[in-house]
Amino acid sequence: MYRIRVWDWPTRLFHWLLAAAVVGLVITGNMGGSWMEWHMRLGMFVLSLLLFRLLWGFMGGHWSRFAHFIYTPASIWAYLRGRSPLPHRVGHTPLGSLAVFAMLAALAVQVGTGLFTDDEIFYAGPLTAVASYDTIEIASRYHKGWGKLLILGLVSLHLLALLFYKVVLRQSLVAAMLTGDKSLPESVPSAADGPRQWLLAAALYAVACGLTYLIVTWGA
Repeated sequence: MYRIRVWDWPTRLFHWLLAAAVVGLVITGNMGGSWMEWHMRLGMFVLSLLLFRLLWGFMGGHWSRFAHFIYTPASIWAYLRGRSPLPHRVGHTPLGSLAVFAMLAALAVQVGTGLFTDDEIFYAGPLTAVASYDTIEIASRYHKGWGKLLILGLVSLHLLALLFYKVVLRQSLVAAMLTGDKSLPESVPSAADGPRQWLLAAALYAVACGLTYLIVTWGA
């Protein structure tokens, strides 16, 4: 068996920070009132994380790059039939990649609509000043309704998938995201994961924070 570094430190840190932030967003959103200030801060934090992941998808470790988990319909069908090659089962699988992109897209839309949301009592998104009444109404309705339900649904599917892999397939995806490594029967490329990658990740997150600041102060 070969022990391969699949998930580099920046990817793992992104994953767990995003998970914690989403939990925080659900809690503060449901509590309302003065907690909406923290809800807004967490939303901006998630925006910075999503922008970082976008950049990291082009410059990160081998298995974290979009190029290595964007699959053709034929690859997805082969995976469902249990005939996909090992490289398609190391990082994000063909089916798992669809879940990843769905989650990132749903979070991006949820954060985006949050910037235009106004409850007319405790909270007004930072971009409400540059939006029309109709835009604010549509964004607020989606953010508090279907958008919230979609995120909760995708999170539930994610947890069920983790349970399925653990109980049925005897694979611990959580362990891999904690340690970064997987034991594989064949040698495959290992993700670069050292000080140079960490410095690059820090620089890219700084860029993501700068972009986040520009976005949320657009209407200031």
